[in-house]
Amino acid sequence: MFLPRSLLLAGIASIFSLQSHAYAPLDYLPQGSRVAIAIEPLNSDTPYLTTSNREQFFPPASTLKIVTALAAKLALGDEFQFKTQLQTNQRDWLVSFSGDPTLARADLKQLLLQAKQQGMTHIRGDLWLDNSAFTGYERAIGWPWDIIGVCYSAPSSAISLDENCVNASIYTNKDGSTRVYAPEHFPIYVSSSAKAVSKQQQKTSRCDLELQVSPDNHYQLQGCLVERSKPLPLKFAVQDPALYTQRTLHSLLNQLDIKLDGRIRVGSPNSRTSNFTPVASHYSAKLPELLSVMLRKSDNLIADNLTKALGARYFSLPGSYSNGTEAIKQVILENTGINLERNKITDGSGLSRNNRFTSEDMSAVLRYIWQNDDKLDLIQLMPTSGENGTLKYRSSMRNAPIKGQLVAKSGSVYGSYNMAGFGLDKSGQPTTLFVQFVADYLPNQKGDEKPTIAPITQFEQMFYQDVLKYSQFSPKK
Repeated sequence: MFLPRSLLLAGIASIFSLQSHAYAPLDYLPQGSRVAIAIEPLNSDTPYLTTSNREQFFPPASTLKIVTALAAKLALGDEFQFKTQLQTNQRDWLVSFSGDPTLARADLKQLLLQAKQQGMTHIRGDLWLDNSAFTGYERAIGWPWDIIGVCYSAPSSAISLDENCVNASIYTNKDGSTRVYAPEHFPIYVSSSAKAVSKQQQKTSRCDLELQVSPDNHYQLQGCLVERSKPLPLKFAVQDPALYTQRTLHSLLNQLDIKLDGRIRVGSPNSRTSNFTPVASHYSAKLPELLSVMLRKSDNLIADNLTKALGARYFSLPGSYSNGTEAIKQVILENTGINLERNKITDGSGLSRNNRFTSEDMSAVLRYIWQNDDKLDLIQLMPTSGENGTLKYRSSMRNAPIKGQLVAKSGSVYGSYNMAGFGLDKSGQPTTLFVQFVADYLPNQKGDEKPTIAPITQFEQMFYQDVLKYSQFSPKK
């Protein structure tokens, strides 16, 4: 199964020996798991260690964000910003949205405040919310239905506000009922019919807390919640971002005492758009800062809205998942020569279970990023093992010797645990690239036995130590 580097330096061989058809860390993974791994020197094309299935497809999960980031750097450039603009034709007002995934309620309020400071206190017509920047689905094909209510699967929409995510909390009451609290400024409705039960009752009844959502931003919790002394924090994905924004704007207009004669409408008054003049604009952070958040926090909304922005820029059409993912492939092929056509890319975040990628192509992308890092400056935006982002508390990375020695992007969807990035030498410079694709990882569920280290953690600890050994090997002079 394994193809070790054919001509290892004697020193490297003394650090790490590999049998031709066995690799000890794999023994920790449950039977049935599929694995593709590679460790490659950055100054050579010959791998130190690799599986023979480099062309097999695996769900990339959030490691796909590395590919999205590269395409965004190449096509959009560091000066790219999402722009939200307020315009008027002296009768109607128009807010042009561009899919800014970081636009917040306070930013919209500031746009209205700037208009009021210019003497605009009365909208005699309608307030239009222009959503024409994007088209098509707001969730990619292959997103599971059972996660649509949680914030990491917030819809990718041109009209995006507050990260398309709202905070709430649920409390258990002494009478066995539960109650939910959501801050008043969130224009949503949440209720709970869930029962508060003991841990034993929950185990016996197999009754879990479940979330039901409806398109009008209504949420209902049902099932069971184990009794607790403190509230359980919740985060809900906004189901209809346009409706959420409409209701938010109604509240802001009242706060600022701006009178509206007409309605808040989604779309644009096409017959009169040429007569609109700008009043105020809001810009997101520039691309490098967006990518830093996207990579370190694994922000799906930023990744997917950037993907649609890529599609809009490349094809001169409203952005969509369809043209955005095609733009990713075309941009990378034209600029790097890496052909990703065989890979299935359905979104830019990696959330879709339809995504498929080969470890060979992920290695090629990583190598290009390193070779051109003086221009791209992408590696510094990725998380560092045990220090920041999604890798700060990862069990296999938070302790020495791995802590601080790898720069990588993690990714997980059901049954998949992935990592792709770089091993650092003793001076903190990348010397190797590595790819870890683990799919169909389905360990047996343990009962109330003593806590044990998860199989995936044991595998990763050994694999990352090997990455580190290769990265920091210094041949004897």
